[in-house]
Amino acid sequence: MADEEKRKDPPWGRPLDPSDMEQEGGAQETRPRETPQEASQDTPPTGTPVPEDIPYYPPPPPPGETGRSEQADTTRASDAPDQAAPAEDTRPSEMPPQQPEETRTSELPAQDTRVTQEAPPAAAQGARADEDVPENIVAQTREGEHPYHWHSGTKREHGSTDAVEFIDVMKSFGRNTILNGLNLGLPENQISMILGPSGTGKSVCIKHMVGLLYPDEGDVLVHGESVPNMADDELFEMRKKFGVLFQDGALFGSMNVFDNTAFPLRQHTDKGEEEIGEIVNRRLKEVGLSGAMDKMPNELSGGMRKRAGFARALVLDPDIVLFDEPDSGLDPVRTALLCELIQEVHAENGGAYTVITHDIMSARRVADFIAVLWKGRIVESGPASELFNSENQFVRQFLSGEAQGPLGME
Repeated sequence: MADEEKRKDPPWGRPLDPSDMEQEGGAQETRPRETPQEASQDTPPTGTPVPEDIPYYPPPPPPGETGRSEQADTTRASDAPDQAAPAEDTRPSEMPPQQPEETRTSELPAQDTRVTQEAPPAAAQGARADEDVPENIVAQTREGEHPYHWHSGTKREHGSTDAVEFIDVMKSFGRNTILNGLNLGLPENQISMILGPSGTGKSVCIKHMVGLLYPDEGDVLVHGESVPNMADDELFEMRKKFGVLFQDGALFGSMNVFDNTAFPLRQHTDKGEEEIGEIVNRRLKEVGLSGAMDKMPNELSGGMRKRAGFARALVLDPDIVLFDEPDSGLDPVRTALLCELIQEVHAENGGAYTVITHDIMSARRVADFIAVLWKGRIVESGPASELFNSENQFVRQFLSGEAQGPLGME
C-alpha cells in the first residue's frame, strides 16, 4: 500500500525517488530530471497544493510578448517567486530607439552629395539618354563623362545655300565607327574648313562627297542630289564638279608638271592639245609654276608639289574644290603662302572651297566657315568669327591650342 501511495503522489509534491522507476519494472518511460527552464513550463493542476520547499514558476507570457527570453524569465522568477515581472521590463533595455529615415539621411557626409550633383543626366549632355554609343568612341572618352557631353550641335547661319550636305551619316569600318550621325552643311561660294583632332573622320568626309565611299546609313547631297542613289553615269558626271588637292599633291611620278596638270583635261574632255595647253599654262601661272612645267615630281620641293596639285585640281573649272590637309609637310612660311594662294584663286574663280585640316593658323587666315568635327559628329559650326569666340569649352580649347580642356590624350 505504501508503494501505491508513493506512485499516486504527483512528481512535484516530493523529490523524485529512483526506486519508483525500478519498481515499475521499466513499464514507465524514464524521465530525466527537469531543469528550472523546463519546470517553468509545468503548472500544478487546479486544487493541488504546492509544497513550500518547491519554488513556483509562473506560466509563459502571452503570445504577443515575444521579446521575453527564457533566461530572463528564470532569473526574475527566482529573484521574486511570488510576483511575475511586468511585460515591459522583459524587453531588452540596451537597444536604442531607431532614428527616422530622414534624420539618418541628413547625416551623410557632404562629399557624397557633391559627387551626385557633378554627374549630369545623359539627357542634358547633347545625346539621347537611350543612345547606344559605339565602343571605340566610348574608349576616347574620359571616365564618368558622356561621349557627346560637349557636342552642342549648334549650327549658326552662314548666309548661303549648302553646296554639300551630310544628313545623319553613319560610317563604320569593321568594329570602328568613324561617322556617327554626322549632320553638316558646307556653304556655297565660301571657304569652309572642317577642323578636328587627328583620326576623327575628316578625310572620310571628302571620300563621301565624291562617291568613293558610301554611308552605311544617312545621305550625302551635292547640290541637292543624293550621291549614294546616283547611277554610275550620273556619278561620273557629278565628279567633274570637284577638284581635289591631296595631301602630298598625288602627282604621277612618270609625268612632268605639265602632263600632270593636263591629265584631267585629256581624260574627261574632248579638248584639243592647243586649248589644253592654254588652260594648263594659265593655271600653272596662277600657282607660280610657269617656269617649272618640264620638271619631274622628284625634282620639286614639297611646296611646289602642293602647288602643282592645286593647279591640276583647277583645270576643269570645278564648282567645289577639296583640300585634304594642304599644309601637311610644309614649313610655316610655305603654309602661309599656300593659304594666300587659296584665297586669291577663290576670289577670282568663286565656288565652294572645303579645306580639311587641324592647323589653327590656316583656319584664321582663310576660313569663312568652320565646322569642328570630333567623335564622328559636329561639335559646333558657323562663321569663323563666331566660332573663335565660342563659349563651348572644347571649341575654345581646340581653336586656341590649349593643353587644358576636354580634349586629352584619350
